[in-house]
Amino acid sequence: MNRVIGKVAATEKQPTTIDEFYFWTSRDLILNPFDVVRVDNVNSSTTFGVIEEISHITDSPSYLTSFISNDFGDISASPNTQRIGMNYVKAKVVGNTKNIYIPVNDGENVGFATKEEIQQALGLDNVKNPLVCGYLEMYKNLDDDIKVKLPVHLNSKFLIGPEGAHLNISGISGLASKTSYAMFLLKSIQHEYLKAQIANDKKDDVAFVLLNVKGKDLLAIDEPNEELKDSDKAIYNDLGLDSEPFRNVKYYYPFSDDYTQNTYASKAMVEDQINQEKAYRFKYVYDDDGDEADRKNLDMLFANIDDPNQTMESIVNYVISGQGNFSNIRDWDSFQDEVAEHCKSGRGQGGEITVQSWRKFKRIISKTLSNPIFAPRVVPEKRETRIQDAIKTIRKNEVCVFDIAKLNETLQGFVFGDVMRAVYDLQLGQFEDVDEKDIPSKIVIFIDELNKYASSDVPKSSPILRQIIDISERGRSLGIILFSAEQFKSSIHERVKGNCSTHAYGRTNAIEISKNDYRFVPSVYKNMMTRLEQGEYIVQNPIFRSLLNIKFPKPLYKQFK
Repeated sequence: MNRVIGKVAATEKQPTTIDEFYFWTSRDLILNPFDVVRVDNVNSSTTFGVIEEISHITDSPSYLTSFISNDFGDISASPNTQRIGMNYVKAKVVGNTKNIYIPVNDGENVGFATKEEIQQALGLDNVKNPLVCGYLEMYKNLDDDIKVKLPVHLNSKFLIGPEGAHLNISGISGLASKTSYAMFLLKSIQHEYLKAQIANDKKDDVAFVLLNVKGKDLLAIDEPNEELKDSDKAIYNDLGLDSEPFRNVKYYYPFSDDYTQNTYASKAMVEDQINQEKAYRFKYVYDDDGDEADRKNLDMLFANIDDPNQTMESIVNYVISGQGNFSNIRDWDSFQDEVAEHCKSGRGQGGEITVQSWRKFKRIISKTLSNPIFAPRVVPEKRETRIQDAIKTIRKNEVCVFDIAKLNETLQGFVFGDVMRAVYDLQLGQFEDVDEKDIPSKIVIFIDELNKYASSDVPKSSPILRQIIDISERGRSLGIILFSAEQFKSSIHERVKGNCSTHAYGRTNAIEISKNDYRFVPSVYKNMMTRLEQGEYIVQNPIFRSLLNIKFPKPLYKQFK
């Protein structure tokens, strides 16, 4: 039998509705926002509500009354009569056992819900294609026999398609654990699809492409976290996941002669991974045996450059199409020499591209092309590769990690754009030398610091922004899923975040929650977002009937301090 904690209170000014109801309860009872309560309703049905606000009220008509009753402000005084007081709670209706959405009646008992009732109330029972995304704790400040802890599953087709796709995670850097939560979900996905592969299930397969943008965060995700406690492993077990790190991982480091110029990983670490045949170093070559190779991606270098007159775009198109002498060039040094020639007076192209424009182009690319990743050729015997070739070889359930953390912002965008373009071409079947049966049916791309590439301030002409928008709008049908993270959701382009089916909100600040992106969130929940703990998120997904306050365990893979 459910423990009764209060009764519904319907007043003239605050009636119960099909959307919400209020109930009074003891001032000593500790409840929390997001807790689920149950109320008996008509036709032997049960209505469920999620707590949104908790208030305390007394019979005092004003603050002045309270002041006067304490001997006109004597803090040490005790009133002769204790004021009548109670707590009253606002609850949002999230479901009914018989789909009857008639308001609950005044005076009906309100009680705690059982584990099964909580699952039914939140739409977590009988989830198809279940994928664990964390766990809930209900009534956590009460006795153990009342507390409820249960795993939360969502329908994977509403996360990685085809019903819905794309995940966006927001939160303050370092506090919200954005990367950790994304990696938890990716681990959950890989676990399910590896299990299906072993069982010879014919469901779709998934591959993963990760961009490492901070230090060495994701450069040892196939190595166990030695500091993981047994209690954390027990949580993974309770969630139905193994406690092993990621499997089938390949690492791709930016090339440099000393190994460390372009990465925070040590030379010994990179060499060890290469010796284990799980790491490569990537390069960019201007031309490859007559193939235009990486020169066709030059537009990515100008993603964050304002180009109102499209002069840079004109030059890039001129180079990519091989006009002038650019079709006869085979390396970056010759390319720069040819650009220098166009910077000389009298070399304007028929008046269409001025010398001044060529000089601006030269200034922008000269420093970038000095990086050793721009090389004359690739030596496969030394485990060197181009990113396009790396993406071509990706297979189901594999994880490819591209390290861009130590590259400057322009090069980070260049590599990210190249990765997205290669994945896009792969899924469209643009590579003639790749057998269609070897292409994963879905590829999940994870990138942190999305604000660098898809904020509302990024130039509309940015090819990276266009690629991200295209993936967010068409990726679901192509099997390309974007998992992204940033500090402030409000800064992200409307079309990108608008196409995400799942949103995770971590700890943020008061300025951020005042933005339009949070207008649908109840005020109490918004205030909670300013004090969420590490490992805690408020998650929104189409199958959930309400926002959920979800927790997740610490990462299974090696952590660098």
